[in-house]
Amino acid sequence: MAESFHKMFPIGDKPDFEPQAENSIAAIAKRSNRTPRAVALDALMAREGKGLLMLPFENYAFGSLDVVHEMITDPATVLGVADGGAHVGVICDASSPTSLLTLWGRDRARGPKLGLEFLIAKQTRGTAQAYGLSDRGLLAPGHKADINVIDFDTLALKRPEVVYDLPAGGRRLIQRTTGYRHTFNSGVETVCNDELTGERPGRVVRGAQTVM
Repeated sequence: MAESFHKMFPIGDKPDFEPQAENSIAAIAKRSNRTPRAVALDALMAREGKGLLMLPFENYAFGSLDVVHEMITDPATVLGVADGGAHVGVICDASSPTSLLTLWGRDRARGPKLGLEFLIAKQTRGTAQAYGLSDRGLLAPGHKADINVIDFDTLALKRPEVVYDLPAGGRRLIQRTTGYRHTFNSGVETVCNDELTGERPGRVVRGAQTVM
C-alpha cells in the first residue's frame, strides 16, 4: 500500500471522494519530473507538517465509485462501517453518514446520484429494521425522538485532522462537518449549529427494541 502512488492523492480543503487518476501522486510526479516519494513527502509536509494523503482501496480499485453505487442500491445492503473506530489514526469512517448525503445525494459528478429520500431511509429506517430496532428510524408516534435537522445546502465535510486526545496522548483522525442545525437523541439536543451541547443521553442498546 505504501508504494501505491498511482492511487494516492493529496487531501485539499474540500475532500474529493472520487479523485481522478491525473491527480494522483504518481501523475503529479510524472508531470513535474520528480519521484513519487518526493511529491508525497512534500504533500505531507504542507500546512506546517499537517498535510494528509488519501489512499482509497478495495471499493475504489478501478478508480470509480460505480461498484459502491451498485452496493448502496441493492435491497440486501445494510449501510454501516464495520471497522469504524478500529483504526483511529489511519482512517476516519465516522464521516460516512454525511458523505452518503453530500456525495451521493448532491455532489457526485462522475456518475449517477441517488435520491435524498432513498438515502435517508436507507441509513435510518433501513438500518434500524435490519437490527430489530423497530422503535427508531422513523418519525412517528411511539418512536424514539432521534432527529437531525440539516441545512442540506450547506452540509459539508471538512478536511480530516489529527488530534491527540486518546489516553496517553494517543492520536486519532476526526473530520468535522457543517450544516447540522440540530441533533436530538431521545428528545435531548446533543448538537446545535454544528457544536456539541454537552448532553449525553445515549445508552447501550441490548437486543431488539419494540415500539412503546
